[in-house]
Amino acid sequence: MHIPVMFLILCHIILTLFPGAVAKVPAIIVFGDSSVDSGNNNQLSTVLKSNFQPYGRDFYGGRPTGRFCNGRIPPDFISEAFGLKPFVPAYLDPMYNISDFADGVNFASAGTGYDTATSDVLSVLPFWREMEYYKEYQGKLKAHVGAAKAKQIISEAVYLLSLGTNDFLENYYTLPERRNQFTVDKYQDYLGGIAGQFIKELYKLGARKISLGALPPMGCLPLERTADFFRGDGGECNENYNKVALSFNGKLSGLVKNLNQELSGIKVVLSNPYYILKQIVHKPSAYGFEVAAVACCSSGLFEMGYMCDRLNPFTCTDANKYVFWDSFHPSQKTNKIVSDYIMKNALHVFL
Repeated sequence: MHIPVMFLILCHIILTLFPGAVAKVPAIIVFGDSSVDSGNNNQLSTVLKSNFQPYGRDFYGGRPTGRFCNGRIPPDFISEAFGLKPFVPAYLDPMYNISDFADGVNFASAGTGYDTATSDVLSVLPFWREMEYYKEYQGKLKAHVGAAKAKQIISEAVYLLSLGTNDFLENYYTLPERRNQFTVDKYQDYLGGIAGQFIKELYKLGARKISLGALPPMGCLPLERTADFFRGDGGECNENYNKVALSFNGKLSGLVKNLNQELSGIKVVLSNPYYILKQIVHKPSAYGFEVAAVACCSSGLFEMGYMCDRLNPFTCTDANKYVFWDSFHPSQKTNKIVSDYIMKNALHVFL
């Protein structure tokens, strides 16, 4: 019996005659905050930047691109997993143009959130502004590849949304205004409403394959563990923050279910890094790490951005030993593990 051989030959014939028979992702399109920003903040008047060493020391050419990491971030690994280029360029980066963005573009801005009040804190791009840039991108794409090809790219692309942490840590729990307006439960509903409207707007613009990012265990970030220590709570993960993340993720899961039922032809998935990241933090050695409580950069307790510069003598020599690169962001190695997990457990439906 040579059925397997004949089957392979038949598949080859089908693919040759009908190349569209197997769905292919032509582009990765990214919205969100510093978890996915590949350098848009470089072009903004904000203190929240990372376009200097030692950021990017493990990126291609050792170049600090504005990614809040020693190397690559999740959209880069996800783009590569879909057979596209190994990094997704920032839309505002003058090094790139529409020919570079046709198969991947990043609109994310470090420090932003669903809530516009969050982006106001550090003068970064509000979430709605990322949408405006995306609309501008669509126009450029149509001019570059033609209306028909642009429509195909827009509908077959995978859209990654990753934000929300700053809404709680930078806004709700730091500033009084939202706490005076909302209970934490109602604030979650408020953010979820914005997320839903954003996805519906993307749908109207032609998007069909969307990944909504859930929150990480934000109480386990080194910055929050340091704050916990100085509050006299021992410096372990802030489980109150983690419970809020879990609660919000549950609401996002419900939102995903509703959107899939409501919008014809859409496929929305929840990409949830919470459990894999918490496992890594609690059992770092099982994943090849030595340190999880503090970060590689500087003292690893509270530094990020300009407090994590090349003149700081305390920065570790090997970031692969650390779960976190700076006090708020995972190392490249962690990003790779989490991205592989997300691909296997959520984004595989788009392969």
